[in-house]
Amino acid sequence: MKIIFFGAPGAGKGTQAEIVSEKLAIPAVSTGAIIREAIKNGTEMGKSAKSFIEQGALVPDEVVIGIIKDRLSEKDCENGFILDGFPRTVPQAEALTAMGVDIDVVLNLEVSDERIVTRMSGRRTCPGCGGTYHVVYKPTKVEGICDKCGAELTIRKDDDPAVVLSRLETYHNETEPLKDYYSKMGILKTVEGQEELSDTTALTLAALGIK
Repeated sequence: MKIIFFGAPGAGKGTQAEIVSEKLAIPAVSTGAIIREAIKNGTEMGKSAKSFIEQGALVPDEVVIGIIKDRLSEKDCENGFILDGFPRTVPQAEALTAMGVDIDVVLNLEVSDERIVTRMSGRRTCPGCGGTYHVVYKPTKVEGICDKCGAELTIRKDDDPAVVLSRLETYHNETEPLKDYYSKMGILKTVEGQEELSDTTALTLAALGIK
């Protein structure tokens, strides 16, 4: 199954993508994680992407599309994949179609802006393996320490409330039109994000027809 997880930054796409990835044994491809890795490693793409991310703006299409194309050509994507954080604009969606990628379903997670600002202030990221957590919704076993690799967690600059509001404005202006794009293709399904992670997961699995 080829799935796109869609929704505002902080809506919970990454968490749900990880759960579905394990259920279906297909990779969850997070654009954000790939880009953060490039920034950490100081690659040319990482340097060019860094200023955009810190301002809450979108990374240029040509950079993101190139990363995605390379990733989807890898062997572990042969039986399906989950795209988390791509596409973010209609031109990116059109580029994905032009690449010959046939998406089965686009899962749209709906969460209000107010709840997203609250959620993101509690997010924590692992600088070692890229794992993501939340002090309330997805806490680590040991406070401040990554469950996967044991590194000390950090707060991303783009989780600052002022940057979050800027990112939400960008989302509404540039990404939200994708709802109409995929709705017209007949593959858009919407799930209302719940307060309890397990409730959102149950709705997500039902929408995807996963038992």
